Amino acid sequence: MSARPEELMTLYRARFGLAAADRTRVWRVLTADFFQPMIPPSSAVLDLGCGWGEFINNIHAARRLGMDLNPDSREHLDATVEFLAQDCSTAWPLPDASLDVVFTSNFLEHLPHKGAVSATVREALRCLRPGGQLICLGPNIRYLPGAYWDFYDHHIPLSERSLGECLEAEGFRIERSLDRFLPFTMSGKPASPDWVIRLYLRLWPVWPLFGRQFLVVARSPTRAG
Repeated sequence: MSARPEELMTLYRARFGLAAADRTRVWRVLTADFFQPMIPPSSAVLDLGCGWGEFINNIHAARRLGMDLNPDSREHLDATVEFLAQDCSTAWPLPDASLDVVFTSNFLEHLPHKGAVSATVREALRCLRPGGQLICLGPNIRYLPGAYWDFYDHHIPLSERSLGECLEAEGFRIERSLDRFLPFTMSGKPASPDWVIRLYLRLWPVWPLFGRQFLVVARSPTRAG
């Protein structure tokens, strides 16, 4: 990654510090009502680019891991979450086929170049068990051509299509691909009440009206070859 750990820490604090409690509350609803049903409680789950643990702290799993270069991440993660402080595009300190789920939200666009994205995807594939899930959420460049670049550390333009091509090229099978899922960002905006978030998640016909983030779910091969 191009940003230094100290720079990541400063950017994250400035962008989300005042909204930390709201972000945790929103992710508690998102995990309980949408993502948890996709993830069996017996799973080993890695949150890639875990930030302050908004997802991984709220998911129920037998083993929970978070990976990030942000030095602040460690103190925000639950005590039972294993923290991996490292560049995600280098080798992960995990055995082959040791994870059931890799989850990442609003992270891949922060990597310095497409080679880093591909290297990260390859590590996810190596570490996932046969049939394991890779769940990717992120801003869709097709619907945010200007606002996408309003964040200093956004480097890679991605859509569900371009990310899907990358995943398939590395050996994943796309299981679900939505171009519009959640609204763009909570940065600088008041968070919606829990009941509004729950209603939004159930009313999928309105997602194309408000969604600016894609959702891509992919599977690792079930057997070699």
